[in-house]
Amino acid sequence: MLFSEQNYSKGEFGGSIEVICGSMFSGKTEELIRRLKRAEIAKLKIEIFKPATDTRYDETAVVSHNYNTISATAVDHSASILLLNADTQVVGIDEAQFFDEGLPEVCNTLANKGIRVIVAGLDMDFAGKPFGPVPALMAIAELVTKVNAVCVRCGNPAMYSYRRVASEAKILLGEKESYEPRCRVCFNAKE
Repeated sequence: MLFSEQNYSKGEFGGSIEVICGSMFSGKTEELIRRLKRAEIAKLKIEIFKPATDTRYDETAVVSHNYNTISATAVDHSASILLLNADTQVVGIDEAQFFDEGLPEVCNTLANKGIRVIVAGLDMDFAGKPFGPVPALMAIAELVTKVNAVCVRCGNPAMYSYRRVASEAKILLGEKESYEPRCRVCFNAKE
């Protein structure tokens, strides 16, 4: 039987890991919030976490670029996620790329306890390289959803986050003033 969000809600699986990944402006957080709100409708006990370093929209909420929001707990280290309430059934984690390399083990621990873990994050950095713990999470997940944005140069599906400002820093918080989604051809054009 194939794993899907619908199968899980029917109780056909125990714990699991779902990863939502892609470039900036592709709808990762929007999809995370959608899945978490469906879990709330199903009266499941949820907890949501985000890295304390991500303060772009709100310090204690997960917020999409469309300004959909859901309350969250900001944490400094992935191990802090393990301190969740004992009766939690679903855990949401946003901006996974900003977490430490211990995040995959934390997610495995939760899933092995029967918890559904839904993680969203960038799979590649501004240079087009694998980003943080997201590739490792993709490898251990039951379900991986890769979403694409729209290339602002040509309109094709975009899977890269092109940095528009001069900086070689691995992490540079920003929005449309700093990044734009691009397809492979337009990303490699570097203009």
